[in-house]
Amino acid sequence: MTLTIDRRLLVKASLLGLGALAIPGTAAILAARAFTHGVASGEPGPTSVLLWTRHVAANDSRLQCEVADDAAFTHIVGGGAVTARGDADHTAKLVVTGLKPGRWYFYRFIAEDGTKSPVGRTRTLPVGNVGHFGIGLFSCSNMPFGWFNAYGHAAARNDLDLLIHVGDYIYEYGGDTYPAPKDRVPGREVQPGHEILTLADYRLRHAAYRADPDLQALHQRFPMIAQWDDHEIANDSWEGGAQNHQPATEGDWATRKAIAERVYREWMPVSDRTYDSFQIGTLATIFRPETRITGRTKQLELAGALAGRADIDRALIDFRDGPWSAPERTLMGMQQERWLDGEFDRSTASGTRWQVLAQQIVMGSMRFPADAADWIPTNAPDAARRRAVALTAASKAGLPFNMDAWDGYPAARSRLLRKAQATGSNLVVLSGDSHNAWGNNLVEDGRPAGVEFAGHSVTSPGFENYFPQTAAADVARALRATNPGLMFTDTSRRGYVSLAITPDEVVGDWHFVDSIRTRGTVLAGSHRMRVAMNRRVLQES
Repeated sequence: MTLTIDRRLLVKASLLGLGALAIPGTAAILAARAFTHGVASGEPGPTSVLLWTRHVAANDSRLQCEVADDAAFTHIVGGGAVTARGDADHTAKLVVTGLKPGRWYFYRFIAEDGTKSPVGRTRTLPVGNVGHFGIGLFSCSNMPFGWFNAYGHAAARNDLDLLIHVGDYIYEYGGDTYPAPKDRVPGREVQPGHEILTLADYRLRHAAYRADPDLQALHQRFPMIAQWDDHEIANDSWEGGAQNHQPATEGDWATRKAIAERVYREWMPVSDRTYDSFQIGTLATIFRPETRITGRTKQLELAGALAGRADIDRALIDFRDGPWSAPERTLMGMQQERWLDGEFDRSTASGTRWQVLAQQIVMGSMRFPADAADWIPTNAPDAARRRAVALTAASKAGLPFNMDAWDGYPAARSRLLRKAQATGSNLVVLSGDSHNAWGNNLVEDGRPAGVEFAGHSVTSPGFENYFPQTAAADVARALRATNPGLMFTDTSRRGYVSLAITPDEVVGDWHFVDSIRTRGTVLAGSHRMRVAMNRRVLQES
């Protein structure tokens, strides 16, 4: 099916407060009440789960939610009434309580005229001893780059209990920015066509993404824990601004940030809690922090460190030993750091076996390979060559190449890893953001502190976009040779990660879809690694 959305209809719908179409080309839906974007569930507990839908009507619409043990709804066990409010873009969220732990449930919404939503399936979290728990990990789904085949593949699985999306669920760019027009996949247009700034813009962009059939199927079949990264707001966001926000032409940053957060909470199956944790019986605690806009210090830039300095090597050393190492630099803010410290204490004191940190950005240390400057295409702009030379010099000085990741906040990373070590945590970090697949051993003070399964993107391009003339295997080989903690990497393929957690080990699979240029769920392959209880190092499986 070609997912092309008629912009005129979407704009009309937005102006009327009716939002976007569920199925492109069905303009009549604008004039009638309808469940336009399916259903979703999220943030499950042992006896509760948050349920979401969108029901378009001229005004607020009162809905009845039903939760049952079976898809035929012969035994209804819960539910309640909820309003799809016009001032919330006709979205509705309801937390259903009184459920049983570790159970699959079916749910639906019913409008006053008897119209029913699609039937969704969700699951509560287990209690007590848990022998197995399956997680699907996703990040970085830029719709114009291609089809969400990773979502489609995962939606067809029967061995997952929970989804975790660690951000870049949508992208904010206009039609000529990222991707460039030559890289856009036909039928994957999004609305509005310009960069999103206003309340109507952000709502329309979320509506366009949520019209995707594979994303709808994924939400319909599994509960999700989600957290924004930067592109739900603007690229390289921090507490006080963003790389892709220019106050002189785009207005006040606080206003844009508040709009983006409001719309994210409207359209996603999430609560208003900025950070939270989730308990999987005695098997695992999942921590879900916020690393973007709550307390993040502004990202450092190598260019600033080198500006006006004739001696590049000396400038890099001064930068390394000064601003880059500053203990006050933080990703989460000190209040959230204290919260996470307490969560480590609570989880380990209770005897929970695994501590899973589901957050947005890569934690492992990554330096640029010495020969990477040779990867730059001969026709690349001079600026790209100069940057490669600077990154190579930075690597020799012990500096990383991505200051937007944990690598740009080494003191904050050390505090976190030392806390994990002090509490005897079996730390498993889940990450996204980079578009590439990474398997990292996390080391602090020369001792193992945990492991990282960093997921590759659903569609957004990785290193292959920047080094098209270098074989992916050569890139991976050089990165691993340069970074001793890097156990695995794939920098050229898209997909998602699945994890199987048992009392004795966590097994992670990076799944690579065959293509994102056409719709389909064929895999090109997978790579598996595992970490054993109390070992804190990744092993090939």
